[in-house]
Amino acid sequence: MPKAIQGESQGAGLRIGIVAARFNQDVTDRLLHGALKALREVGVREEDIEVVRVPGAFEVPLAADLLAGRGRYDAIVCLGAIVRGETQHHQFIAHSVFTALQQVQLMRHIPVAVGILTTETLEQAFARSKDDPGNKGYEAARVAVECAQLHRQLG
Repeated sequence: MPKAIQGESQGAGLRIGIVAARFNQDVTDRLLHGALKALREVGVREEDIEVVRVPGAFEVPLAADLLAGRGRYDAIVCLGAIVRGETQHHQFIAHSVFTALQQVQLMRHIPVAVGILTTETLEQAFARSKDDPGNKGYEAARVAVECAQLHRQLG
Protein backbone atom coordinates (compact mmCIF):
# COMPACT_ATOMS: atom_id res chain seq x y z
CA MET A 1 0.00 0.00 0.00
CA PRO A 2 1.50 3.39 -0.95
CA LYS A 3 2.09 6.00 1.73
CA ALA A 4 -0.81 8.45 1.92
CA ILE A 5 -0.20 12.03 2.96
CA GLN A 6 -3.06 14.25 4.00
CA GLY A 7 -3.62 17.26 6.19
CA GLU A 8 -5.11 17.05 9.65
CA SER A 9 -8.02 19.01 11.05
CA GLN A 10 -5.96 20.27 13.98
CA GLY A 11 -5.48 24.02 14.10
CA ALA A 12 -3.41 24.50 17.26
CA GLY A 13 -0.36 26.61 16.46
CA LEU A 14 -1.64 27.73 13.05
CA ARG A 15 -1.96 31.38 12.11
CA ILE A 16 -4.86 32.17 9.80
CA GLY A 17 -5.64 35.32 7.84
CA ILE A 18 -9.23 35.96 6.79
CA VAL A 19 -10.29 38.38 4.08
CA ALA A 20 -14.02 39.14 4.09
CA ALA A 21 -15.89 41.34 1.65
CA ARG A 22 -18.43 43.81 3.04
CA PHE A 23 -20.67 43.86 -0.06
CA ASN A 24 -23.72 41.69 0.71
CA GLN A 25 -22.69 42.09 4.33
CA ASP A 26 -25.69 40.26 5.75
CA VAL A 27 -24.33 37.17 3.99
CA THR A 28 -20.61 37.78 4.47
CA ASP A 29 -20.98 38.39 8.20
CA ARG A 30 -22.60 34.96 8.44
CA LEU A 31 -19.76 33.42 6.43
CA LEU A 32 -17.25 35.10 8.75
CA HIS A 33 -19.12 33.80 11.79
CA GLY A 34 -18.97 30.29 10.33
CA ALA A 35 -15.26 30.55 9.59
CA LEU A 36 -14.44 31.78 13.09
CA LYS A 37 -16.57 29.02 14.60
CA ALA A 38 -14.72 26.36 12.60
CA LEU A 39 -11.31 27.75 13.54
CA ARG A 40 -12.22 27.77 17.23
CA GLU A 41 -13.48 24.18 16.99
CA VAL A 42 -10.15 22.95 15.61
CA GLY A 43 -8.06 24.83 18.17
CA VAL A 44 -6.88 27.97 16.40
CA ARG A 45 -6.41 30.66 19.05
CA GLU A 46 -8.19 34.02 18.63
CA GLU A 47 -4.86 35.85 18.75
CA ASP A 48 -3.67 33.74 15.79
CA ILE A 49 -6.50 34.97 13.55
CA GLU A 50 -6.50 38.28 11.71
CA VAL A 51 -9.58 39.50 9.84
CA VAL A 52 -9.33 42.08 7.05
CA ARG A 53 -12.55 43.60 5.67
CA VAL A 54 -12.58 44.86 2.08
CA PRO A 55 -15.36 46.63 0.13
CA GLY A 56 -16.29 43.75 -2.18
CA ALA A 57 -15.30 40.41 -3.66
CA PHE A 58 -13.17 42.07 -6.36
CA GLU A 59 -10.88 43.48 -3.65
CA VAL A 60 -10.40 40.15 -1.86
CA PRO A 61 -7.44 38.89 -3.97
CA LEU A 62 -5.29 41.98 -3.35
CA ALA A 63 -5.85 41.78 0.41
CA ALA A 64 -5.16 38.03 0.33
CA ASP A 65 -1.92 38.67 -1.55
CA LEU A 66 -0.87 41.37 0.91
CA LEU A 67 -1.55 39.06 3.86
CA ALA A 68 0.29 36.20 2.18
CA GLY A 69 3.25 38.49 1.52
CA ARG A 70 3.64 39.23 5.21
CA GLY A 71 4.82 35.68 5.83
CA ARG A 72 2.91 35.47 9.13
CA TYR A 73 0.11 33.13 8.11
CA ASP A 74 -0.19 29.42 7.47
CA ALA A 75 -3.31 29.88 5.33
CA ILE A 76 -5.70 32.54 4.08
CA VAL A 77 -9.50 32.20 4.09
CA CYS A 78 -11.37 34.35 1.56
CA LEU A 79 -15.05 35.15 2.04
CA GLY A 80 -17.57 36.97 -0.11
CA ALA A 81 -20.88 36.76 -1.92
CA ILE A 82 -21.26 37.37 -5.63
CA VAL A 83 -24.96 37.35 -6.51
CA ARG A 84 -26.33 37.47 -10.02
CA GLY A 85 -27.84 40.80 -11.00
CA GLU A 86 -29.59 42.00 -14.12
CA THR A 87 -26.40 41.87 -16.23
CA GLN A 88 -23.47 39.46 -16.66
CA HIS A 89 -21.31 41.55 -14.31
CA HIS A 90 -21.27 38.78 -11.68
CA GLN A 91 -19.64 36.35 -14.12
CA PHE A 92 -16.75 38.70 -14.85
CA ILE A 93 -16.21 39.45 -11.17
CA ALA A 94 -16.35 35.78 -10.15
CA HIS A 95 -13.95 34.66 -12.87
CA SER A 96 -11.47 37.43 -12.05
CA VAL A 97 -11.60 36.79 -8.31
CA PHE A 98 -11.20 33.03 -8.51
CA THR A 99 -8.37 33.26 -11.05
CA ALA A 100 -6.55 35.85 -8.95
CA LEU A 101 -6.91 33.81 -5.75
CA GLN A 102 -5.49 30.76 -7.50
CA GLN A 103 -2.52 32.91 -8.54
CA VAL A 104 -1.99 34.12 -4.97
CA GLN A 105 -1.92 30.53 -3.79
CA LEU A 106 0.50 29.38 -6.47
CA MET A 107 2.81 32.39 -6.43
CA ARG A 108 2.98 32.83 -2.64
CA HIS A 109 3.01 29.11 -1.80
CA ILE A 110 0.34 29.46 0.84
CA PRO A 111 -3.04 27.72 0.99
CA VAL A 112 -5.92 30.01 0.00
CA ALA A 113 -9.33 28.61 0.90
CA VAL A 114 -12.25 30.08 -1.00
CA GLY A 115 -15.54 30.71 0.76
CA ILE A 116 -16.84 33.08 -1.89
CA LEU A 117 -20.38 32.32 -2.89
CA THR A 118 -21.53 32.63 -6.50
CA THR A 119 -25.30 32.38 -6.44
CA GLU A 120 -28.28 33.26 -8.57
CA THR A 121 -30.21 34.85 -5.68
CA LEU A 122 -29.71 36.27 -2.20
CA GLU A 123 -31.92 33.47 -0.90
CA GLN A 124 -29.37 30.94 -2.19
CA ALA A 125 -26.59 32.93 -0.55
CA PHE A 126 -28.43 32.91 2.78
CA ALA A 127 -28.98 29.16 2.46
CA ARG A 128 -25.22 28.65 2.06
CA SER A 129 -24.38 30.84 5.04
CA LYS A 130 -26.65 29.33 7.71
CA ASP A 131 -25.33 28.65 11.20
CA ASP A 132 -24.55 25.00 10.48
CA PRO A 133 -21.66 22.91 9.09
CA GLY A 134 -22.95 23.62 5.55
CA ASN A 135 -21.94 27.27 5.98
CA LYS A 136 -19.37 27.87 3.23
CA GLY A 137 -17.27 30.07 5.51
CA TYR A 138 -17.13 27.20 7.98
CA GLU A 139 -16.14 24.81 5.21
CA ALA A 140 -13.47 27.16 3.84
CA ALA A 141 -11.89 27.54 7.29
CA ARG A 142 -11.74 23.76 7.72
CA VAL A 143 -10.14 23.46 4.27
CA ALA A 144 -7.59 26.14 5.20
CA VAL A 145 -6.54 24.26 8.33
CA GLU A 146 -6.23 20.93 6.55
CA CYS A 147 -4.26 22.46 3.67
CA ALA A 148 -1.99 24.36 6.07
CA GLN A 149 -1.19 21.10 7.84
CA LEU A 150 -0.58 19.38 4.51
CA HIS A 151 1.65 22.26 3.43
CA ARG A 152 3.72 21.78 6.59
CA GLN A 153 4.13 18.09 5.82
CA LEU A 154 5.12 18.61 2.22
CA GLY A 155 6.96 21.90 2.84
